[in-house]
Amino acid sequence: MKLLRNLLFVNLTLIVIAGCTHKTPYTNRSQMIFVSQKEELALGEESYKQTLSESKVIVGTKDANRIKNIGSKIAKVANRNDFNWEFNLVQNDEMNAFCLPGGKVVVYTGILKAAHNDDQLATVISHEIAHALARHGAERMSASMVQQGLQVVGNLAIGAAAPQYQNLFNQTYGIGSQVGVMLPYGRMQETEADEIGIYLMYKAGYNVNEALKFWENMSEGKKEGSDFFSTHPSSTNRINDIQKVIVKLPKS
Repeated sequence: MKLLRNLLFVNLTLIVIAGCTHKTPYTNRSQMIFVSQKEELALGEESYKQTLSESKVIVGTKDANRIKNIGSKIAKVANRNDFNWEFNLVQNDEMNAFCLPGGKVVVYTGILKAAHNDDQLATVISHEIAHALARHGAERMSASMVQQGLQVVGNLAIGAAAPQYQNLFNQTYGIGSQVGVMLPYGRMQETEADEIGIYLMYKAGYNVNEALKFWENMSEGKKEGSDFFSTHPSSTNRINDIQKVIVKLPKS
């Protein structure tokens, strides 16, 4: 009887694993994701609304219009008609940007210090869109759910009924057990987003070689450190990896 229960558990586990296996676009990497797209979109929408409500959104300026125009071109080649795309420029000196599930893109004004032209700005936006297309947020959330022993099978309650999932969606992971597990996983996703982003830039007609210059700009004045304690690759490794992707692109 015990053996039978074990076999049933193994079979059920295999069925769940098979049902939760996804593939990333372009790179075709297998993923384990326990969060449905519906749940992911709901969590992303909540975070997006909160972010905008707490931020100074810039509208009608030259840079705000550039963000929308460049983003729209990249969104077109991303070919996700199920996404309700939005592109916003937010006043914030941090050199950052992000794309939440469903195509909610936020670019901080601080990143404009490193993105010196439209092609370099397209590098940023395409990279962040790549994260959303590859469902990196849901993938990381699923991995964290397993790590923390949270529910990983079945439907998640959304919103006030399960605020812990919204917190999990938003939180930044501390060091502790993350070293050697979550951090390298994050670097892999960053490298993958770089690669997918280059394909999106290329399809949208942007100069992919400007991606190299953008990351050079980002590294100016910064001490190059080890990848080990970072969720992002070092600039040198990142640029080398992007060069390898560019070489594989069709020649016009």
